[in-house]
Amino acid sequence: MSESTTVIPTVSSAKAASKFPTALVSKISPAKLRDIVLGTCLPILGLVFFLLFWHVGAQHIKTSLGTFPGPKEVVTQWNNLVAEQKDEYAREAAFYERQEKRNAEALKEDPNAEIKVREYNGRPTFFNKIQTSLFTVLSGFILATVIAIPMGIVIGLSQSLYRAFNPVIQIFKPVSPLAWLPLITLVVSSVYVSEDPMFSKSFIISMLTVTLCSMWPTMINTAVGVAGVSKDLINVSRVLRLDWLTHVRKIVIPSSIPMMFTGLRLSLGIAWMVLIAAEMLAQNPGLGKFVWDEFQNGSSDSLGRICVAVLTIGVIGFGLDRTLLAIQGYVNWDKSAVVR
Repeated sequence: MSESTTVIPTVSSAKAASKFPTALVSKISPAKLRDIVLGTCLPILGLVFFLLFWHVGAQHIKTSLGTFPGPKEVVTQWNNLVAEQKDEYAREAAFYERQEKRNAEALKEDPNAEIKVREYNGRPTFFNKIQTSLFTVLSGFILATVIAIPMGIVIGLSQSLYRAFNPVIQIFKPVSPLAWLPLITLVVSSVYVSEDPMFSKSFIISMLTVTLCSMWPTMINTAVGVAGVSKDLINVSRVLRLDWLTHVRKIVIPSSIPMMFTGLRLSLGIAWMVLIAAEMLAQNPGLGKFVWDEFQNGSSDSLGRICVAVLTIGVIGFGLDRTLLAIQGYVNWDKSAVVR
């Protein structure tokens, strides 16, 4: 018979194992360790304080639809929205299953039978509306960026153009989306006429409203960043006799990236805020319409669902800002620069 062998750790190996975490921590400087702890604990404490304040305050707010929902009620409505999404997936799967079965039976009876394949047109769920809002805001933001960055570069390179366009920018920059919306609606309704449109009018209206309201911070910050390029770098460009396009690509854009991304982050935040208001009025089937429909519904669950939408809007906005921040850190030529 073979005997089992038991390995007994020696004292030296036990000491080495106990020293491993200590050695790992010792590699982190006290200042870095302090930043990690504060960066982790302080946001958690802030969230706990907010939830506690919300829970206590909500109990004392009475509305026409009942008591203002606290965190527990909002979590319940979130679970209900998730359950609705799962039910909608089940209905969609059952629809296509019935359609395939019906077509298979028709082909069995007549191999030359005409087969009809229909798309499932179910009711848009909360998560479908999130997708619609994200697609709309990113489309409007990208269009605004395509317009604003080249315009900002051209304006920033010429003091005369900056003086000419600055009054126009300052006039249109503070205009509310609610003021733009009727004008855009009339223009789109008269111009965008098609029997089989690629996009719905409500999407075009919401996207153009987002574009018009969000392009100005990027344009202004890009122009300021371009105008603030170091004179030494400009002199180097002149010595090397770089052509205009190479000068912009090699000197201007890398130097103005910090200011440019500051404008982009401001524009994206404005775009996300503007979109919710635009969707309410243009009836684009996104989060804005979801909030408006729940407000009009007036059921006992409406307040909780609106709170879910508000928190979702905030979390998505935070995620979009962090995404741009990560892109800025990747494309920035100065990797040691602190971005926050």
